[in-house]
Amino acid sequence: MSQLHQANCIAIQGRAVLIEGPPGSGKSSLALALIDRGAQLVGDDGVTLIHRAGQLIASPPPHTAGLIEVRNVGLLPFPTVHDRPVALVLTLDPDAPRFVEQAEQAERAGVALPLVRLWPDSPVLALRAELALDRHGLIAD
Repeated sequence: MSQLHQANCIAIQGRAVLIEGPPGSGKSSLALALIDRGAQLVGDDGVTLIHRAGQLIASPPPHTAGLIEVRNVGLLPFPTVHDRPVALVLTLDPDAPRFVEQAEQAERAGVALPLVRLWPDSPVLALRAELALDRHGLIAD
């Protein structure tokens, strides 16, 4: 059974990353910066999650598939990918810890996932997101 989850989601080398945070925290901006660096859009401001064979699988939500909000520009079409295993949850948090030895744990749709909090106002936020995936993300089967 699938569920709609409010988050942005991109895929990097086949692994999905959920980007969470309060409205206006920069979720879509981070997704757009990661897409500019080679990531692929799964969903903007919503993602369909399904628990399959012990993994959490992300796909675009049907009502906004292929669209991303670009602040001050509008809602724009972007190519999307489907059925990517979720490897990491990133939470944009102005109180994010400076130093992380290991990722926190989060549960989404009944699946345990690593979670890393990132300070949203960094000029190298996309790079930090990629490094967090490399260091803390689950490895795709």
